Amino acid sequence: MGSLARLGIASLLLAVAWTAPAEEETRKAEKPKADLAVYENLDLENYDLTLDSYGEIVDLSNYEELYDYGDLAPKMEVGTLAPPTKAQEDLPNLGTTAETPKPQPPSTTAATRLLLPLPPGPPSCLRCLCLGTSAYCDDAGLERIPPLPPHTAYLYARFNRIGRIRAGDFAGLKKLKRIDLTSNSISWVDPDAFRLLPSLQELILLGNKLTALPELPLSIIRLDARLNRIPSAGIRPEAFRDLTQLQFLHLSDNELDYIPVPLPQSLRSLHLQNNNIHTMHEDTFCNSRDHSHIRRALEDIRLDGNPINLSLFLDAYFCLLRLPTGHFH
Repeated sequence: MGSLARLGIASLLLAVAWTAPAEEETRKAEKPKADLAVYENLDLENYDLTLDSYGEIVDLSNYEELYDYGDLAPKMEVGTLAPPTKAQEDLPNLGTTAETPKPQPPSTTAATRLLLPLPPGPPSCLRCLCLGTSAYCDDAGLERIPPLPPHTAYLYARFNRIGRIRAGDFAGLKKLKRIDLTSNSISWVDPDAFRLLPSLQELILLGNKLTALPELPLSIIRLDARLNRIPSAGIRPEAFRDLTQLQFLHLSDNELDYIPVPLPQSLRSLHLQNNNIHTMHEDTFCNSRDHSHIRRALEDIRLDGNPINLSLFLDAYFCLLRLPTGHFH
């Protein structure tokens, strides 16, 4: 009888030992299912934020720069990450104990050299920010053109208090291509201030107090003297005849009584709106003696805001591909 009891106890212990691993395996299998249940409510397919969906959050349609720096033409390139540099490869592994770096003697690096006094030489930027060949002097409280490095090609001196342009303000700046003096108080320009600049292509004098148009170099392509006080008497006779590179002539919002002629054949855009122009000559745009000539370049003429009735001068437009913008009544 005792042997039978011992046999029963041994069988019970064996059954318990057999079922324990099975229950452990069941618990391990159920645990991942419980963990996965936490993520069932997440929309993983739409979790990643792309540039297409970013536009729904941030409105980029009206984002534009306040200042038009025409000399800058940034190029965006997309590529893979660059390979690690030697300095990055030498960084200690965070998983190991890094040795304390030994102090090194100072070296004459580029940053150290910037602290040294500059040697005497040509003028440098004192009131402006100079980057490459561009000088940015906007809203700097300037009352005259500041000294600039001789390699300057683009000058932006807008929103200052400059009242006069002197003949020597741009002396030695033979590489100047663009001058932007928007929104100053310029009322006088010395005759040789711009005329002697051999590389000047763009001159912007928008929003000043000019009563006479300055003399221009033969290299000029764009002249913008809108929002000034220039009358027709303030423009020299035949001032634009020899400017064979001129393409954009914008003189709107001045006090002109007539269209300045002759206009060079290179001209593409003429803006004279909001002046006091009453009439025009039949040869203003076309050669009345040559009806076979077509003036293809001049495709943008603005005369709206003037008291002229353009329908009275139809013979003046026969060579144009597009009629001027203005009043036909």
